[in-house]
Amino acid sequence: MRHTLIIAAAAALVGVPAQSQIPPRLDARTAQAIVNGCAAQAAGKKQSHAIAVVDTGGHLVAALRMDGNGSGMMDFALAKAEAVAAWGFPTAEMVEAAKGTPGFAFAPHVVTVAGGVPIFSADGRTRLGAAGASGEAPEDDAACVAAGIAAAGLRSAHP
Repeated sequence: MRHTLIIAAAAALVGVPAQSQIPPRLDARTAQAIVNGCAAQAAGKKQSHAIAVVDTGGHLVAALRMDGNGSGMMDFALAKAEAVAAWGFPTAEMVEAAKGTPGFAFAPHVVTVAGGVPIFSADGRTRLGAAGASGEAPEDDAACVAAGIAAAGLRSAHP
């Protein structure tokens, strides 16, 4: 909070609105909203996922291992989220990139299974982090995190 006040005061001195100085970021409350939205979508489909939400540095912000998933599913969900944080695009696209780029599948932080999705600000301009899910079919994992991101009022792709 103190840093926010300092930035706002400095911005006021130079005549710049304070909000333009503070880029949107993924906080714990928003990350938990993504997890909750994904879990609600999964429950409605009688599915069970392990869900991980990370910031742009790939650091875990929120997670949930729904009933019925082993610890390996959480490891995989986190790997999907970390991959998207590192590369900036969905793991479903990594599948295609690996087909066309020799060696890409073996690069660090590459996951060639759908279920990892980027998180963008509500206006789609700023990448805030990534979410990954595992435990169901890869397409269902990706749909789960996309639903969670939308439930939090954010976007999973550029406009």
